Amino acid sequence: MYQPRVGDALEVLDTPAMIVNLTLMEDNISRLMERFRVRNIQVRPHLKTVKSPELALRLLAAGAVGGCVAKVSEAEVMAEGGIEDLLITTEIVGRPKLARLVALLRGHSLIKVVVDSVVGARALDAAVGAADLEANVLLDLNVGQDRCGVTPGEEALELARQIGEMDHLQLIGVQGYEGHLQHIHDPQERQRRCQRAMKTLTETAEQLRTAGFPIQIVTTGGTGTAEFCADFDGITEVQPGSFVFMDTDYRNALGPVYSNALTVLSTVISRPTPDRAIIDAGLKSLSIDSGMAEPKGWEQLVYVPKGDEHGALVWRDEADAAQELPLKIGDRVEMIPSHIDTTINLHDTYYAYRDGRIEAIWPVLARGKVQ
Repeated sequence: MYQPRVGDALEVLDTPAMIVNLTLMEDNISRLMERFRVRNIQVRPHLKTVKSPELALRLLAAGAVGGCVAKVSEAEVMAEGGIEDLLITTEIVGRPKLARLVALLRGHSLIKVVVDSVVGARALDAAVGAADLEANVLLDLNVGQDRCGVTPGEEALELARQIGEMDHLQLIGVQGYEGHLQHIHDPQERQRRCQRAMKTLTETAEQLRTAGFPIQIVTTGGTGTAEFCADFDGITEVQPGSFVFMDTDYRNALGPVYSNALTVLSTVISRPTPDRAIIDAGLKSLSIDSGMAEPKGWEQLVYVPKGDEHGALVWRDEADAAQELPLKIGDRVEMIPSHIDTTINLHDTYYAYRDGRIEAIWPVLARGKVQ
């Protein structure tokens, strides 16, 4: 089997294949970094989107202060790839995860973790203490998402006091992720609700400082809210991730702020009826948790999943159903994902191209890292 190489034309790729328009991706990165540079806000991109140390290093070179990861297994991949300043944004619970974290901290002391309970903090303190280590921690605050997170205010202060009595944990910051606001389409409503969440986050950070805790980091914000967060006094860094490639869900909420730089290249493999074209990209190639992928350049068509390996392209408007689709067997169609993170997790490889030729090939090394 022929293995694609740098310099090859995109036409050599078998499909489905995940392809990245480097010009658009680089513009997305430089645009976002500049927006936060002028605000004097640090950017700590969430690497659960890109899942690639190579791309993480590109983000660092563009000005990122470090990276976020969701899981210990992702941190392992990124640390091995040379990314040292990592924040694990999900609580680490259970002996196996704590053992893996301790092993990481032995060689990567800049890794930081979040806690939202005394139980979790005590277990973490015991694990790192048994290894004669220390860990920098952030309080994970619930700012409205109602997922993880200690309640801001007195409960957060009490948790901080308990951590302050532990021997091996250093409280250095707070995290408050407003994930429930990322895809609100009305920008005024998204901004208003984001400001409410940021008020809660920064007020708690200030309460902690007043109580004597050295809160250095106040971290928050995804692609849909980061700019609103950055305008709020007291925020030190933001955690956007999807902006690198974008997807239809974020595009529909934000408009054309960033470009859809990643698509899944597919092939029309069957034309069983005049009004239906079947492509070789199904549920194993395109996630549908945030809606349907879209065929790039074919706004009059919609995608319908037809199982693991197949998808259908049909007319958007039923009034066109009597016409024959303008696609033939063998045609290539680029599909824009609806949710970039979960679609990338379905693929092994990025094929990055410029002017129709492959310029880089990157393995998705953190694919499937869910532990």
